Amino acid sequence: MAKYKLEYIWLDGYTPVPNLRSKTQIKEFASFPKLEELPNWGFDGSSTKQAEGRSSDCVLKPVAVYPDSTRKNGVLVMCEVMMPDGVTPHVSNTRATIMDDPDTWFGFEQEYFLYQDGRPLGFPEFGYPAPQGPYYTGVGYKNVGDIARQIVEEHLDLCLDAGINHEGINAEVAKGQWEFQIFGKGSKKAADEIWVARYILTRLCEKYGVDIEWHCKPLGATDWNGSGMHSNFSTKYMREVGGKEYFEKLMGAFEKFANEHIAVYGPDNHMRLTGLHETQSIDKFNYGVANRGASIRVPHSFVNNGYKGYLEDRRPNSQGDPYAIAGRILKTISTVPTA
Repeated sequence: MAKYKLEYIWLDGYTPVPNLRSKTQIKEFASFPKLEELPNWGFDGSSTKQAEGRSSDCVLKPVAVYPDSTRKNGVLVMCEVMMPDGVTPHVSNTRATIMDDPDTWFGFEQEYFLYQDGRPLGFPEFGYPAPQGPYYTGVGYKNVGDIARQIVEEHLDLCLDAGINHEGINAEVAKGQWEFQIFGKGSKKAADEIWVARYILTRLCEKYGVDIEWHCKPLGATDWNGSGMHSNFSTKYMREVGGKEYFEKLMGAFEKFANEHIAVYGPDNHMRLTGLHETQSIDKFNYGVANRGASIRVPHSFVNNGYKGYLEDRRPNSQGDPYAIAGRILKTISTVPTA
């Protein structure tokens, strides 16, 4: 029997953006533990804004497990927060609100800034670097510096070691800004993996003296791009049946519930969704083929395939909770009849 280091990871009760929390327990297993072998575990919810001090117990319920190659016999355990009965989801548990559909696919494009000394990596102490243009998919010290790529590549390797379905990386439009992509089959899989990938990246940056800035517009009202988390989605019906009539009804539903989507697509989105920098204004909804200035981008492949395939919602921002985003998208889709 080997002793395994189980790193239980969860989301706290802070609003509008939950923080990642984690703690370790040691357990013996004959081999790498399976999800069903992992016990529930308690924590002090009064220290995470999830309970009061006079009744502080909350429960961590494991929902996904990954190898952690940074530690000998390391295990990353993504958890939901439950009430003390271990059955009732805590009010902060947005994962529990997602419709359970193994045939729904999500792909999230997570943008973020690397920050050091209160400013993006590569920014001078005062003022700004050269205007954006050469940084997107950029190569060379003047464009990406000497630390960023090292962090990004190490993060990629750690995610692949963990079995996370990491699909790619690139430097983004603003200096110090990067992106990674996660894809998952099943309504909760990609959202679980985005949260674990965020955890791995945040923890990795500790040793570099760098922080991740997830805010969607950290440079404020300047001519620098904000950060999004474009959300690609498809259901089995969208992939196999689809059709123009269904697509138009689906877009009608997305327009009808536009405010409900914006409410869970990340805080301060009004700073990012201005109609500039490849966005549509926050108070408008539209869709367009290959239009990166639209609320929903319709790929050429979708139209060419008889309105079948996936769509990209470009409104979610980099701080958005992928659980809440996936839940809202599925809820809207469920209002559109398929027969």
